[in-house]
Amino acid sequence: MKVIFSRPLFAYIMGLLILVFVSGAILSQLTNEYIILGSILTVEYIILLLIMLHVYDKYMKPIKKASNTIDELVKGNYRARIHHTSSGSVAELSNKINILARNLSEFAIQEQMQEKQLSTVIDNTQSGLVLLDEKGYIHLVNRKFISMFGGVPHDYNGFLYYEVLDNEKIHQTVQQTFLYEKNVKESFTQIIEVDKKYIEIVGAPIFNERNMLKGAVLVLYDITHLKKLELMRKDFVANVSHELKTPITSIKGFAETLLDGAMNDSETLKNFLTIINDESTRLQGLIEDLLTLSRLEKDEFKLVRSTLNMNDLVDEVLPIIRQSAEQKGISLTAEVGESISLQADKERVKQVVINLLTNAISYTSEDGEVKLTVTDTEDEVQIQVSDTGIGIDQEAIPRLFERFYRVDKARSRNTGGTGLGLAIVKHIVEVHEGKVSVDSEPNNGSTFRVYLPK
Repeated sequence: MKVIFSRPLFAYIMGLLILVFVSGAILSQLTNEYIILGSILTVEYIILLLIMLHVYDKYMKPIKKASNTIDELVKGNYRARIHHTSSGSVAELSNKINILARNLSEFAIQEQMQEKQLSTVIDNTQSGLVLLDEKGYIHLVNRKFISMFGGVPHDYNGFLYYEVLDNEKIHQTVQQTFLYEKNVKESFTQIIEVDKKYIEIVGAPIFNERNMLKGAVLVLYDITHLKKLELMRKDFVANVSHELKTPITSIKGFAETLLDGAMNDSETLKNFLTIINDESTRLQGLIEDLLTLSRLEKDEFKLVRSTLNMNDLVDEVLPIIRQSAEQKGISLTAEVGESISLQADKERVKQVVINLLTNAISYTSEDGEVKLTVTDTEDEVQIQVSDTGIGIDQEAIPRLFERFYRVDKARSRNTGGTGLGLAIVKHIVEVHEGKVSVDSEPNNGSTFRVYLPK
């Protein structure tokens, strides 16, 4: 009833009723002919009323519903629809509004999906992202940026960049990006927790369709790994040069001395040739170790796996090492569990055991002890080499497996060590998908443990 008797229509009907009643009152005082005329007018009024109700129900009411539906669409309610039985142009209008609503709903769903996909990509990218508008306000930061600088997105979104980012390099990047309207690249260091990170920042301007500057995006790359690789490469080149220079200088020096006449003295000749032979052996070992490391680090390197019996392997290794131990008066013992076997590259595992035992003997004083123990569990084999040697400081342990790193440089060079033994051990263990650990204290010996999956 509320819909039917809308305010304009209700006023119009009431006006007609008043007119009829007034006309009836006047006609009641006249002749019968006027009464008949009044009756005719009453019937015409009723007919007119019915026609108006029909017009309202067929045209005005659907248009009202269409207007309400469009209002809902404007508000963003794309599920709104017109449910009204009509025909003709009004029905066509209703159908088109419903089609429009369905299309808007599909567009909204697609937009939400694309927004979610874009948000997922931005959040999971391995570079930090910051979106700025033309006034310098931050509108978006991703998860990687948060991990670099800490906090939560609400600490940055809606703030001016220089209010929440106190790094001068970032300020310069933003200012130059807006000033020159082109990509700008800078780099800086950032302390994250206790680690020093190297970060490269690129500022890129954002333009609209009229080529007007509307903001900028900052991309931050964590290049710490690349910096460390660069430092390792430099250290490696320097160390190789130094390690090669020492034996070559010795060989050259003694050879020149012999050529200058020392070869005429048989005792001097023998001593110098012995030194030249030792230095040549050391040089050969260094080159072989470098080649071994190079082969292990190649992507195409493959292990030659076979069923390896650890008892047989230890029986092969001990005679090779025992002579060095006896020369220093070191007690060398081995304890291997029964029937321990695994699928591994025999020659590589053998090299691991030899390197660990050789290293233990080199850093153990005379009358010391070195012990090899091999045990296993259901899933892995543990190779343990312990000694009573000089031990290792705790701050040196993380660097033990670096190339050319020596705990005692003089001792290892005197024993002919190349400084690559433990680096080779680590690489062999890693290609077997195993792990290696060290326990040590200064003057209390060391224990190296290697875990290889069966």
